[in-house]
Amino acid sequence: MNFRGLLFIYMLRQTSLGALGLVVGGILTVVGFAAYFADNATLNLAGFFYGIPLLLGGLALKAAELKPIPLTQATSSEVLALREQQATETQNQVRQDVTRYRYGQEAHLSDVLERLGLSPNREERPSLQGIRETIIDGSYTLILQFYSPFMPLNTWQQKQDKITQFFGPGLKVEITQPQEEQIDVALIVEV
Repeated sequence: MNFRGLLFIYMLRQTSLGALGLVVGGILTVVGFAAYFADNATLNLAGFFYGIPLLLGGLALKAAELKPIPLTQATSSEVLALREQQATETQNQVRQDVTRYRYGQEAHLSDVLERLGLSPNREERPSLQGIRETIIDGSYTLILQFYSPFMPLNTWQQKQDKITQFFGPGLKVEITQPQEEQIDVALIVEV
């Protein structure tokens, strides 16, 4: 795939489909109304036929939208080069999934947290606040930063083996608490 194709895919991942539906549907609906009052039946019908469903679809997507998780620190070119060499499929999938718009989910990685026993209920579920990429001991590392006021560090550490197994072979997991109510889960490539 060429650079323009990759750039288009990246931009599409960073675009809210709900907002896009609202804008395009809104424009077509306004054109339909204008054509109705101007007695232009063809444009009127096309504006209503396509505009209103797009507008409603955009509203539905916007209501079910989950915004991308931000990178909390810029990724250096050294880390990017190491990512290309070492990153596992799981690390890439997690990074790509949480940094794009999602629809119909309550929170990023909510299913994962539930399977790991870290989400007893919706109110106590830790929430992913950010991610960052770094190098630890010469290995590419993806760090998931959770806001976890109801799950203490020792609960996370008790689940460390289960978390390591879940994210698959080739990764080791380190769990730290850099500040109160924040848990960092580092997914480190084993080299």
